[in-house]
Amino acid sequence: MSGLPREVTKWVQSLDLAWQVKTPKWDLTNGYLVAEIFSWYFNQEVGLHSYYNCNSLKQKEKNWYLLKSFIKSKHLDIPDDYIEGTIHCKEGASALLLERLYEILTNRKVKKVPPETETDYTDFAYQVKLPMHARSTASKAVKNNLRLTEVLADENQIHTAQKAHKIINDHIDHRRIERLQDPARFNIKPSIGERCVRKPLPTEVVSSEPDDDEDKPSAPNTGGEILGTGREKTSEQHELTTVTPSLMQLQF
Repeated sequence: MSGLPREVTKWVQSLDLAWQVKTPKWDLTNGYLVAEIFSWYFNQEVGLHSYYNCNSLKQKEKNWYLLKSFIKSKHLDIPDDYIEGTIHCKEGASALLLERLYEILTNRKVKKVPPETETDYTDFAYQVKLPMHARSTASKAVKNNLRLTEVLADENQIHTAQKAHKIINDHIDHRRIERLQDPARFNIKPSIGERCVRKPLPTEVVSSEPDDDEDKPSAPNTGGEILGTGREKTSEQHELTTVTPSLMQLQF
């Protein structure tokens, strides 16, 4: 079983399921094996006679509807993204679902190395490992990451178009990063601005002279106004206050 930790693989093999889980993405999509795993721990509440072992979309939706009702009744902490990704055969979703079932049913923690990239249920991690000439195009990316069951299950065409648009935008971003990483392969020539010689910026010269107001030259008087100091202004105000009472006396 590719993509699963060792302890999860040994746990699944010890359950003696109806068939061996070789590729979780395809083996768990109809929900029958998930129901069989629950029946080992809740045999009185999960009956396999209520589930169908087939791959049609209607039967898959019925199986997962019963499983979702059971998970909700038992208050099991299983994200909806894991379930939806497993139904539509998304990359990495079924492995995360098995790991979560292992932690809930055995009360143990999975020991694994954290992934280098965030799980986004796409084939980006696989595409990075391929050489550039073998990586998928935009149309191939939509085909790989947007399943037919998603289109049939979701009747809202606008929502489906938004998913396809997001996949194409992500593909364009990845291609832009590839062009920056290997410009020689794509024959990208530097622009004129990139070819220009960049001179270093001049360093700030710190002056050692003292910053005294008396040593600084006074600003030129361009408007013809007389600029006085603060002392001259106070003396003029004092003269005005002394003159005003004498004028009042003369009037009386």
